[in-house]
Amino acid sequence: MPVRLSRSLAPLLVLLLAAVSADAAAQSRRDRAATEALQQRMQEAETRYREAIVAIGNHDPEGAAHADAALEDMEDVVTACVGQRGCSVTTMLTTYERLLKLGADIEGGEGLEEEDPDAESHHAAAIARDVPEAARAAALLGDEHDFDHMVQYNPAVQEGIRRWLTDMRDEFLTSHENYQYLRRLMWPQYQRAGLPEALLFGILAKESNGRVHSTSRAGASGPMQFMYATGRRFGLGEDGTGFDTRYDPYAASAASVAYLNERMGELNRNIELALAAYNGGEGRARRVHRANPGKSFWHVDVYNEFPPETRDYVPMVIAAAWLFLHPDEYGLSLPKVDARPAKLQLQQPASIYQLTICLGNRGVRDGYMRALRNLNPRYRADDMLPAGAVLDATPKIAGLYRRHCVDGSRARLARELVASDPSRAIVRGGPDAPVVVAAAVPAPVQTAAPATYRVQRGETLSSIARKFECRATELAQANGIRGPRYTIRPGQQIELAGCAN
Repeated sequence: MPVRLSRSLAPLLVLLLAAVSADAAAQSRRDRAATEALQQRMQEAETRYREAIVAIGNHDPEGAAHADAALEDMEDVVTACVGQRGCSVTTMLTTYERLLKLGADIEGGEGLEEEDPDAESHHAAAIARDVPEAARAAALLGDEHDFDHMVQYNPAVQEGIRRWLTDMRDEFLTSHENYQYLRRLMWPQYQRAGLPEALLFGILAKESNGRVHSTSRAGASGPMQFMYATGRRFGLGEDGTGFDTRYDPYAASAASVAYLNERMGELNRNIELALAAYNGGEGRARRVHRANPGKSFWHVDVYNEFPPETRDYVPMVIAAAWLFLHPDEYGLSLPKVDARPAKLQLQQPASIYQLTICLGNRGVRDGYMRALRNLNPRYRADDMLPAGAVLDATPKIAGLYRRHCVDGSRARLARELVASDPSRAIVRGGPDAPVVVAAAVPAPVQTAAPATYRVQRGETLSSIARKFECRATELAQANGIRGPRYTIRPGQQIELAGCAN
């Protein structure tokens, strides 16, 4: 039974047109809760639809029924969204239409190719397209323009874009990758306040590159770089356990929202001036604004009142936000990360350093230390955590832990490396004392992969690739198996090209 792909969007578009003229009054607490519940329902329906498409590709007879049920749930959400004040019907319809296109592409033999099991992302798209209205500043403090129209795209911002794309490209991509792990903790506060996600990313990129434990020489700390006194004003600081909540991404994001809303209220809702206050001090920003009413940050009488650091900071934040919203225009390929949350319970004592070693970095250039540290800010990297401790992680990290960090050569090497004591390398004694040579660590024995393998019932090309530590795409190419579904059958003999064990 083929999945339904011919649904008409016309009725839903009619509802959208009706919704455009709806009252845009501020949401009540109940409205916000109802809107968040609808967003959650849409996300769950989208997940079920994608899983159903995979099932259809694996010839599961129930896949089509599950796909239809998920689409019906999405339609119900869109209908409910029309009558819910503050709910973005445009966002809901965009998700619905994108998934219909995904189904149509698959039915036409395109898309949903067998993904490399070691790839960092499974179904994640660039964040700027998957978020609910990435420029959701349409409701920013009553202003009806989006982020692009709230800031000036001038030569100073253009220079910032040039710097992010050249000398600082690596910092930008690192910031974007780190942000994907932090997004579920930080973005909801900005979303509820009607502040654009691009602004959050721009500040994060410039302040800390998305490193939760970042600390400046001046004493600013955390992903949003709060000074101690300012942080205390907005609820940050030691929480009674010795942990400074400036390092907590959720708390830091909430404090950042409160700070920006306070500045915007006294600085004529001007993003550039609010950013100047964030960096150059709110007292200075207030004095400059009062002395120059109605003048923008870029007016010479205002601009020259701020120190060089602030004159650099403001356009760099805006430039990062601009690239976040418009990556394709600049040929910018953003890293994709499967940042879905998962719990990792340690089966034996380990530190984040130790986990970083045994997890490896296959498919991820920088490995997983930053992700683990960002998701678990209360732990230092060298803290030896007891067995039974539960860490925030991702499904990929949890799977690699079970595979490589509990037992085996990598687990043993990781334990040995973190327990090493460099002082033991120093030889103490007289001139005739024998030279102590540290015993070499025996190289792990590699088991050669068999040349071929007979497919067992229930196996897929991806599961075989995982079993023998190689890439599904390489196996497919070596055996002439065509996408997008890479169908194999029980008993089929395949060549294990590029497999390790």
